[in-house]
Amino acid sequence: MNVIETKNLTKLYKNGRGVRNLTLTVEKGDILGLLGPNGSGKTTAMKAILNLVRSEGDVRVFGLNLQDHFEEIMQKTGALIESPAIYKDMTAYQNVEMHAALYPHIDKERIEHILDVVHILPYKNDKAGKFSLGMKQRLGLAIAFVSNPELIILDEPVNGLDIEGVVEIREIIQRLNEERGVTFLISSHMASEIEKTCNKVAVIYESELIANTTTEDALRLHPSMEDYFLSVVKEKRGEIII
Repeated sequence: MNVIETKNLTKLYKNGRGVRNLTLTVEKGDILGLLGPNGSGKTTAMKAILNLVRSEGDVRVFGLNLQDHFEEIMQKTGALIESPAIYKDMTAYQNVEMHAALYPHIDKERIEHILDVVHILPYKNDKAGKFSLGMKQRLGLAIAFVSNPELIILDEPVNGLDIEGVVEIREIIQRLNEERGVTFLISSHMASEIEKTCNKVAVIYESELIANTTTEDALRLHPSMEDYFLSVVKEKRGEIII
């Protein structure tokens, strides 16, 4: 089953940035990484898939048309796009509780469990405004995870985290994928993180999808995901690859 399908998805801003004619499939159980430099169109693509910006083309999630079945789709989808939507004057627990209220099946135990999963349960009664960037990122991830979604879309999920935090979040993503079959669409400008986390990679460069393959195939002919990225970018530019 295809969890996400886009066809000729296009959203361009006045400055020329955005995403152009993106045709992409994310299959059930995938951890697909959108790899590209800052400003390449990754965030715009995710916003369009979540109906946060108006776009052209076709988007289907869980086989359903995004425009006609938005609420049904969102009941099964968690997301963290750009900066987490956090209220600074509320505690960590209250922030998650507020988002959890949108779903009838979430209780106190689930909220505390997910705060524990992202390792901020000891700080559940602390005001979010006092959190570091990394702590805010963890709180944003808790909000994305709390509804027990089938699909999770994460924009630069390890932004602001230290080395231990990066490893922990990677392990959480992979555990949710392996144990519960959660499908992930993740963006990053760090090739090494895509290599370690994802089973598939799609390279977006200058608003266009220029490569799409499995991580295994990308690494079969290249020593690292960084080398793979540089190779497909040079090919796109028409440069000679040595």
